[in-house]
Amino acid sequence: MNAGSVRPAVPFLDLAPMTREVMPEIVRRWDDIVASSAFIGGQLVEQFEDDWADYCGTRYAVGLANGTDALHLSLRALGVGPGDEVVLPANTFVATAEAVVLAGAVPRFADVAEDTLLLTPSTVEDAITPRTRAVIAVHLYGQMPDMDGILQVTRRVGVPLVEDAAQAHGASWRGIRAGAYGAVGCFSFYPGKNLGAFGDAGAVVTRDAGLAAALRSLRDHGRAAGEHVRHERIGTNSRLDAVQAAVLAAKLPHLDDWNTARRRIATRYAEGFAGLPLRTVVEKPDAYGVHHLAVVRVPQRDRFRAALADLGVATGVHYPTACHRIPAYREFSTGPLPVAERAAAEVVSLPMYPHLTDDHVLRVVKAVGEACDER
Repeated sequence: MNAGSVRPAVPFLDLAPMTREVMPEIVRRWDDIVASSAFIGGQLVEQFEDDWADYCGTRYAVGLANGTDALHLSLRALGVGPGDEVVLPANTFVATAEAVVLAGAVPRFADVAEDTLLLTPSTVEDAITPRTRAVIAVHLYGQMPDMDGILQVTRRVGVPLVEDAAQAHGASWRGIRAGAYGAVGCFSFYPGKNLGAFGDAGAVVTRDAGLAAALRSLRDHGRAAGEHVRHERIGTNSRLDAVQAAVLAAKLPHLDDWNTARRRIATRYAEGFAGLPLRTVVEKPDAYGVHHLAVVRVPQRDRFRAALADLGVATGVHYPTACHRIPAYREFSTGPLPVAERAAAEVVSLPMYPHLTDDHVLRVVKAVGEACDER
């Protein structure tokens, strides 16, 4: 069978059921926007910002155009710039490193743990230099790393901790939600995220009033608060629009239920894969993961994915190249990072979204077992 010629029996991601669940509320909110003509900013955006800050356990949220800007503008608000280094994991989406370079700084890549594929306090420590001005902890796949240990390192060194929580809406570490540990927590609301808009959107959460004010200025061409024609810093255009805020506001009350569904699916996968010749990403006891992605590690990945495709199961790879090996970022590499490099050659992402049916999950488990037998 040509796997690319037909729709897979189990798609990698299907947002349609989620959209149907919330569409009446979204349309109601859109009608209010059209009636008010408040398309950029306004009460609806401000209310979502307040609700998102409350959800994350912080004081402020600043809505932005996307998650990349959330990282980039956070670094700028923290004073990171040319000549500075920022520590980040090599196992992450390229936007994490991209934001560092856009801020004028140098990404200093760190290796990750073999079991979680996340930063650890020791790998952060290994990457610290006298030029380090910030550390970015990435909550990859929906799980937070050892935040207490990493925070201890950053406090000892005297640099801020930035959370890249683009894949971790609602995740927590020892009961503290993603975004509430660091100086800032950066979120993407790309449509496929656990909390997703109908286009690009993002936000930064923080407890610091000064950082929130700086971010509001940076997102709006550097304008001074309340002064339309006075620009106090070099900013950009990265405002969250009301159309996307309406989508996010309608979806937010459902987020915890959707995350619970993801956790239930992840548990069924783990039980179904027991005894198979593959490795799953470990969820630590102190972590409450929200399973944005369901990642396994296998040798001969291409053959494994091809076998699953033939069995009607779509897959992805997050991510096929460790960041320090991506051509655009090789100049920043300081040497091999073996765990991240091995993981990049082995990771496969299986279908994961809240509305996966029981039949879908059973088909994935069965197909993975058959694909393992074929290798």
